[in-house]
Amino acid sequence: MCSKGDQERDPSTDWMHPISVPWMFTEYKPSAGYDEYFCRTDAAPRAALEPLLSSLGQIGLNELIRNHAAASHLLRRHGATFRLNDSDGNGRERILPFDPLPRLIGGHEWQRLEQGLIQRLEAIDCFLADIYGPQQIINDGVIPREDVESSSGWRQEMQGVQVPLNRWCQVSGLDLIRDGEGTWRVLEDNLRCPSGVAYFLENRRVMKQLFPSLFAGRAVQPIDDYPSHLLRTLQDMAPWSDAPRVVLLTPGVFNSAYFEHSYLAQQMGIPLVEGRDLFCEDGRVWLRNTNGHSAVDVIYRRIDDDFLDPNVFRRDSMLGVAGLMEVLRQGRVAIANAPGTGVADDKLIYAHVPAMIRYYLDAEPIIENVPTYLCARDNDRQFVLDHLEELVVKSVAEAGGYGMLIGPQASRTELVDFDSKIRANPRNFIAQPTLQLSTVPSLSNGELYPCHVDLRPYVLRGKQNWVSPGGLTRVALERGSLVVNSSQGGGCKDTWIVDDQQVVSEPAREVVPC
Repeated sequence: MCSKGDQERDPSTDWMHPISVPWMFTEYKPSAGYDEYFCRTDAAPRAALEPLLSSLGQIGLNELIRNHAAASHLLRRHGATFRLNDSDGNGRERILPFDPLPRLIGGHEWQRLEQGLIQRLEAIDCFLADIYGPQQIINDGVIPREDVESSSGWRQEMQGVQVPLNRWCQVSGLDLIRDGEGTWRVLEDNLRCPSGVAYFLENRRVMKQLFPSLFAGRAVQPIDDYPSHLLRTLQDMAPWSDAPRVVLLTPGVFNSAYFEHSYLAQQMGIPLVEGRDLFCEDGRVWLRNTNGHSAVDVIYRRIDDDFLDPNVFRRDSMLGVAGLMEVLRQGRVAIANAPGTGVADDKLIYAHVPAMIRYYLDAEPIIENVPTYLCARDNDRQFVLDHLEELVVKSVAEAGGYGMLIGPQASRTELVDFDSKIRANPRNFIAQPTLQLSTVPSLSNGELYPCHVDLRPYVLRGKQNWVSPGGLTRVALERGSLVVNSSQGGGCKDTWIVDDQQVVSEPAREVVPC
């Protein structure tokens, strides 16, 4: 059994009983950090895993391997692929590698995470409304003006623009990690066009089809109502209409996340459109159709700010709609998420979110950040340069595992290269300790071994808040790797929020006005 201290760090262990290890795990060696299936003190199973481990033992390793292979065929048949470009810019379609061993989070623990996610986004929404309005947080000296206005996500064009319900981030995906002690932390805020939710939904569909016995008699919170919650959130953004017309704006079939765009539009029953399908006239946005054209109230955009409107942003954009920003300023169309939210995606601004929570909400963060050094600060920069081989260094505006240095795994050439980059453009980099992300058993080549994971829950904010039960668990499938991004060879798992007697059902909370 786990030690008393280990159990206390894992609240979910209160609701089940200790068990023996199924034979398929007898050769499994938990990581030196926090393994979510087994205790590090004595490699005993965590008590919360009793039903799952028992069922996995009944399935057996051979069937697990067979169904693992079948999952790949199912995902490809469902079209659940993403486009990955090679170094020559040539794209190829691939499935997101799927691992069949689910990740479990207890209901009591999840309830606290939900509260922390909503708290964080309430503060970020207040921040965005403020910096594009009166800028009180800057004038009060809480966040330096240069940190905000030097961000590549800052959009001066949004200054003074009123967005519906004062909600800037209707759809968010926040990346959470568990560190080596089992403590949850926010790793990253994804606020422009967060992706991955279609794979989150497909993972559950495949698991239920291939492993129905794992769900038998288990109160796993359902997730298949995400599209209906998303549609309601988008419709909330058009209070001027009783029957808002919503469209999903995609860059087109060559975008890496096109499957997700098509999937969500189909599930919500809304048109999937490209920029050429829309036009602006008489102060409205219109959708071309076989009957002429129809007014559009809400655009769920899956393209970056730079391409939204060639009259305002990139003049060469063929993906957006000329005149769109003027209609937005007039309050006659809503865009989710609002242009300019990318400033809060900036990894330097991420470091200020705890201060935002204290400033706007007069509260302490429920979920803490990862400790972060800002290379734009002289003292922080010197510390980072002196300890490059110990730290993870990230470019503030890049994603997908790009523009990143993992110091303990870096070559001397890479360390020298990043030293030069940081000195040349310190604003562009932050650094964090090299954390031991928690691990979950994963299957590869017929073996079970611990793989590092993170978690991307999805939060919807319209008239009410809604948090997806669980989220996309991303897995670093390469042994020892800390990089979970799909573009870097990562995979995914189904995430189960398992109800327990401590969970109290609560209605969705009303949003807090800024």
